[in-house]
Amino acid sequence: MNINKINHENILYAFYFNVEDADEGLTFLSEDNDFIQVGLWNYHPNSLLPAHYHNEFERKSYRTCESIFVVSGKIKCNIYSKKGDFIKSFVMKEKDMAIQLFGVHEYEILEKSLVIETKNGPYFGPELDRTRVDVKKN
Repeated sequence: MNINKINHENILYAFYFNVEDADEGLTFLSEDNDFIQVGLWNYHPNSLLPAHYHNEFERKSYRTCESIFVVSGKIKCNIYSKKGDFIKSFVMKEKDMAIQLFGVHEYEILEKSLVIETKNGPYFGPELDRTRVDVKKN
């Protein structure tokens, strides 16, 4: 599977990929210590994932991470440092997914788009949980 990684100053800021390139079976793309956990399922019919539930543990998150999945359309994702310095841009199309782990992200909608966003919680609302950054455009 081709996973594109965006690193800056030895920190993984984001990674993105096309879900149709998924390896067979279960592939976890995030590391165990990441604040967001992302896996891909690619199974044949009649496969069975055994019944289970997840145990309760106190978990501490120090930042909100998010993933986006482009159902349809086209968007551009711009990645910046927390100081607003430009790092990299990439275009996402149908069936592309991006995981934002660190830093600043900005989205430009290039075509009519339907996107699914998920993030770790709890979410404390836009006033407390996010900071707007005056970014330096490339």
